[in-house]
Amino acid sequence: MNNKVMFSSKNDIWETPQDFFEKLDEEFNFDCDVCALPENAKCKKYYTPEQDGLKQKWVGVCYMNPPYGKKIKEWVKKAYESDTIVVALLPARTDTKWFHDYIYGKSEIRFLRGRLKFGGVKNSAPFPSMVVIFNKQAKRGKKNESETGTNRGY
Repeated sequence: MNNKVMFSSKNDIWETPQDFFEKLDEEFNFDCDVCALPENAKCKKYYTPEQDGLKQKWVGVCYMNPPYGKKIKEWVKKAYESDTIVVALLPARTDTKWFHDYIYGKSEIRFLRGRLKFGGVKNSAPFPSMVVIFNKQAKRGKKNESETGTNRGY
């Protein structure tokens, strides 16, 4: 595997595939995309880099597909600490501190089968992905059937 590609910092923005988002939106009915660009926002209400979603109060049911670079830990921490439901599309980096500190055993995890083909790119991603659902019930450590990584057809 080419680690230069996998860990490249040339571009850390991976646009959510529209059909993938629509399946999630059908289940969660999102109110806000907390981390978007005007050209790839998935909800009517969204925060741009200039508005800095990390500094905003997140309300309603939020969707998050953050930049996959060095600041990803900050986005995951904010989602974990949020008082609302946050559904995040993230790279499945199960060896990272942020995964263990804010996700594993604390949130619902849905590992995706195969590799996503993100919007605006020709090939599938060079990394596996997961959907993480942050909510108060999961934060209290209560188990639910989806923690096993059930594939819901995404």
